[in-house]
Amino acid sequence: MEYQEDLGFQIRTLSHLVKRTVDQTAFAGEEDHPTGVQGWIIGYLYENRGKEVFQRDIQAQFSIRRSTVTGILQLMEKNGLITRSSVERDARLKKLELTPRAIQLHERIGRSVRQVEDRLNQSLTPQEKQEFLRLCGKIRASLKALSTDR
Repeated sequence: MEYQEDLGFQIRTLSHLVKRTVDQTAFAGEEDHPTGVQGWIIGYLYENRGKEVFQRDIQAQFSIRRSTVTGILQLMEKNGLITRSSVERDARLKKLELTPRAIQLHERIGRSVRQVEDRLNQSLTPQEKQEFLRLCGKIRASLKALSTDR
């Protein structure tokens, strides 16, 4: 089977190349860095600083199961990316907060993403970019319709 003509293959390949490029730029010289999901969680917590965020919020935001989130958060805490602390009104609830290390990593990732986005934008004309975004929207709508049909 020739994969070069498969849209899914092309989308997956581009996704991996973008992620690899962002990671190489953001984490050059670092052995220990967050996984993709951990990076998204760090980003969510960063955007919601000043608010109380709990495990259930992460579950809802990323549509992942409680047991999966528990494991991810335990590892993030072990790796010094987050802290979990009780809140006064309910000791069972653990508020999630980023450590200074996680904030620094988030900012590095943000700079790296902007660099990669700039590079991607340079590779297309404005018209090509608009057409690409239009086609992505069309594919996304088709896949959403397929997933709701079942």
